[in-house]
Amino acid sequence: MLKWMSAGESHGRALVGILEGMPAGIEISTAKVAQYLASRRAGYGRGARQKFEQDRAHVLGGVIRGKTTGAPIALLIENSEWPKWETVMSPDPVPPQDLKINAGKGDEREIARNQPLTRPRPGHADLAGMLAYDLEEARPVLERASARETAVRVGLGAFAQEFLKQACGIELISYVTQIGEVSLAAGHPIPALSTQEKLAENPVRCPDEKISEQMISQIDAAKNNGDTIGGSVEVAAYGVPIGLGSHVAADRRLDARLAAALMSIPAVKTVNIGDGTQPYLPGSAAHDEIIRGEDGEIIRASNHAGGIEGGMSNGQIIRVSCGYKPISTVPRALRTIDLANGEESCANHQRSDTCAVVPGAVIAQAQVALVLADALLEHVGGYSLAQVRENLQGYQKRVGARL
Repeated sequence: MLKWMSAGESHGRALVGILEGMPAGIEISTAKVAQYLASRRAGYGRGARQKFEQDRAHVLGGVIRGKTTGAPIALLIENSEWPKWETVMSPDPVPPQDLKINAGKGDEREIARNQPLTRPRPGHADLAGMLAYDLEEARPVLERASARETAVRVGLGAFAQEFLKQACGIELISYVTQIGEVSLAAGHPIPALSTQEKLAENPVRCPDEKISEQMISQIDAAKNNGDTIGGSVEVAAYGVPIGLGSHVAADRRLDARLAAALMSIPAVKTVNIGDGTQPYLPGSAAHDEIIRGEDGEIIRASNHAGGIEGGMSNGQIIRVSCGYKPISTVPRALRTIDLANGEESCANHQRSDTCAVVPGAVIAQAQVALVLADALLEHVGGYSLAQVRENLQGYQKRVGARL
């Protein structure tokens, strides 16, 4: 069983992640983790921070000479902006006068770094977090609720993706299906794994060039209007064995686990398994019939279910999508109430992206990988990569005999 967690703040010294339960023998390097992290920083609509934030990663435990040891993996990701925030984000007390220094840029929309953030932003965790944790300002809330934390998820997801690939050949691909009012056509084909590089090079990570151009126009329009924009992404997992997950308990259902993992990503508001047409079709058309292929093997006539039935993988490509709301830090600041004096005001504005849907695809891919890795280990077990392979081969042999 895999367990993972993160710690750290958006403008703190660093982010830290722990991944427990990863088998020994998986080949990985700091450079490989850095490649995954770099993909999260890419994408049209990103803000200035991504230009200089290098996400320098350090593996502090669980890996020796390029292979996992079976011990908990500890990952640290530096925040390159830390020197600018040492005072306001100091873990130790600081002189009160130091917090009265205006550290902003002079832009009236840019709140001075050292000033209390008492004007909660609609759509963010600010207001609920201040009240729930009895805080005088939103700084402790927004620093932790920030999507910056997802860098750790992508870093830990790198280990999960390498494990899946090396254990049984599972590979994942992610792409953007919608930005604003522009989307891929219903029933669009799943991109082949061979298109990974081409997708990574596309500014909006979209498999359709013409649609991609329209998506870019949507982002430009939002930026010019002092606004933000959301959209949807999809993750496809190739090569997933049949039977991962379980029907016997609610918290073991694979679709439920995937939905929970994706909904935990900041700004995700919807999750969908499969093509989403099942609720609107008659049963005779909604389900994936089981038939014999040309070589006599058992196959499906379609994949409306997205590779999951009854809480378990059914041997087809797993297809899961999620929708991201527009970023809540809107340059054209929204109305709010200043909790310092109870007066009507405009929400705090700090530097942000116009659109974070493109990196959202990479983040979703990491979350799906972590869930699939956990489900695979739950099903076949093993403390080492060799044991996992051997156990999986035995299981697949039994399944092959039945089919």
